[in-house]
Amino acid sequence: MSSTAAVRHTLQAQLFPQGIPRLWCPTLTHFRAAREPDPARIRAHLASLAPHVRGILVPGSTGEGWEMSDADIRGLLAIVLEAAGGLGVRVLIGLLKTSVNEMLAGLDALDDFRAHPAVAGFTICPPKGEDLTPSEIRDGLARVLARGQPTALYQLPQVTQNEMSPETVASLAGEFPNFILFKDTSGADRVALSGLDLGGVFMVRGAEAGGYAQWPRQAGGPYDGFLLSTANVFAPQLAEMLRLVDAADIAAAKGLSAKLVEIVGSAFDIVARLPAGNAFANANKSLDHCMAYGEAAVHTEPPLLYSGARLPAAFIEKAAEILRAHSLLPARGYLG
Repeated sequence: MSSTAAVRHTLQAQLFPQGIPRLWCPTLTHFRAAREPDPARIRAHLASLAPHVRGILVPGSTGEGWEMSDADIRGLLAIVLEAAGGLGVRVLIGLLKTSVNEMLAGLDALDDFRAHPAVAGFTICPPKGEDLTPSEIRDGLARVLARGQPTALYQLPQVTQNEMSPETVASLAGEFPNFILFKDTSGADRVALSGLDLGGVFMVRGAEAGGYAQWPRQAGGPYDGFLLSTANVFAPQLAEMLRLVDAADIAAAKGLSAKLVEIVGSAFDIVARLPAGNAFANANKSLDHCMAYGEAAVHTEPPLLYSGARLPAAFIEKAAEILRAHSLLPARGYLG
């Protein structure tokens, strides 16, 4: 083990005394008015996730973090960290910024949250720009990593318009022991499939496409775990899939995976044409609303987006139909 990898291993053990969670979730943000988080609703949702999800990203794309102001994010973190601390859930703070200078300013602005016992570190994406060279991407990320904060790198070409190459990720892993986790939502999985030695960086897959059961290392895949938007809704099923993989019951794991793929694909089809918000938030909010209210969901006012717009009632009706068809719609829901 290299000296950098050894320091990383020690840091990871300090940050995650129970081990790094294998199932992470970029949690939804529930609102009671435009730009105004709903603390009670957020706490109830996190409590429903906590038995299965031990790590969360806040705010992530699914939490509408790209739309939020710095003040909005501070307010949200105050709510989430209080709840997460009581539940024993670890939090990565999402610095969803499109330039390196904004990322550095965000680190400074949120530095006071770093001392919270629930916080494990920060998450950053490459600076935005389809014309950025690999060297420019690496140099930009290196400036942020040089601050020394525990950091996760997030491959998100849907937003950044570029990708970190496997060589870029390996180079950063070799230099910065505070680079602790890598998330890939590209769906191409180039870094994980490259076979390059990342010195113990924890690898999580974020793409919903391509199934689930074949990706964990225990099933012969290249990833240590998942960071999935659909864990907002299907945390018990995803946790069970990982248990089946660990038990070497790959056939059952693949069967459950195929069921989730079918449900998730149908849910994303529902929201495909909605211009407001983003598909990850909209699909999961529709499904989560059903899980929260059960059969009463279709008679309950639909959830709000960050802008203050409500999801159409028709989305909730279709989401309920999908869940009911798979025997997953609860009678009452976790709000009881």
